[in-house]
Amino acid sequence: MRWFRFARWCCKVFCNLFFRMRVYGRENVPDKDAFVLVGNHQSFLDPILCGIPLKRPLYFLARDSLFANRFFGWLISSVNTIPVRQGKADLSAMKVVIGKLKEGYGVCLFPEGTRTSDGKIVPFKPGFGLLCRRGEAAVVPVLIDGSFECWPRHRKIFSPGRIVVCYGNAITAGEVANMSDRELAELLTDTLRRMQTKSRLKHGKKPYNY
Repeated sequence: MRWFRFARWCCKVFCNLFFRMRVYGRENVPDKDAFVLVGNHQSFLDPILCGIPLKRPLYFLARDSLFANRFFGWLISSVNTIPVRQGKADLSAMKVVIGKLKEGYGVCLFPEGTRTSDGKIVPFKPGFGLLCRRGEAAVVPVLIDGSFECWPRHRKIFSPGRIVVCYGNAITAGEVANMSDRELAELLTDTLRRMQTKSRLKHGKKPYNY
């Protein structure tokens, strides 16, 4: 836990130094019990950006190929990252995630499946709804805007800029239980697109056309 707090502090210093972070809506993240952060995926920075504004520890998912390098695999494992096999349903990873939720932890997911190619939010893949229901977790939408400009997927290294992180209103575990996977995915896609438009207008940026 000490290492996790130290790593988070280092990431916070790094992000505040290079990206002039603006954070909104932290009060929407539950103080206790399980929750799932569901965010749009703009860059490699996104898991860090979602986690460092919060006091509660988070668990993350990453493709198993990232664990192939022994040092990097150890590093991301040490900050609560769970490996997931790509291309098929990874039941073992799903069980780990559900177990963490039932223990009352927070988990961060990016249901687009991959980083955006143009900054827009594509429709979410609905499979994450099962994890939320089985884990009896509230769902909190989290918008990231600006990390695409700072580190788009075609660029090898980041550039400084301004990044906004905004946590939206939570959907309770009870509400999630009464929604289908597709209903939840469509609701969150629409919610995050509206949050993105509002944020970009607020900060003098042209909104995306959906």
